[in-house]
Amino acid sequence: MHEPVNDMYRILIERLHEGQASYRLIDHAPEGQTEAVSALRGHSLKQAAKCLILIVKLGKKVTRFVLALVPGDARVDTARIRELYGATYVGFTGAEQAEKLAGSVAGTVLPFAFHPDLELIADPSLLEGETMFFNAARLDRSIELPTSDYLRIARPRLERIVQAA
Repeated sequence: MHEPVNDMYRILIERLHEGQASYRLIDHAPEGQTEAVSALRGHSLKQAAKCLILIVKLGKKVTRFVLALVPGDARVDTARIRELYGATYVGFTGAEQAEKLAGSVAGTVLPFAFHPDLELIADPSLLEGETMFFNAARLDRSIELPTSDYLRIARPRLERIVQAA
């Protein structure tokens, strides 16, 4: 059974069409965990865009939110994010805040920052392959997108944010 089409899915498809992206839709069993959905889609974890929403505190009064993209086989380095922003604290947002900023449920966060309070940072290692994969704002459908189209349309800030092994 397919999930109902949501607004973020429509917004994503419109953005890809406007950007003349060459993408492929992949229907699969509902899944939001990076390892499991990568197996369903049939690609390496390195090609999966793991999308994480972080809260970044700059002192006591200023809070920012970052959409951090790393390969599916990596972990985000919150100390590096703290360094990039000169922050006093960096951590994962709660599920409710993340869903509000992403416009979709956990496991379906897009690698595009559509919310004005969300800054997009991608680790360059995610973009080393010709294509990348991510859930399309729903658990039962994913997108395969050329990394060149992704860079051109999303225009992420590129920074090394992967935790060292």
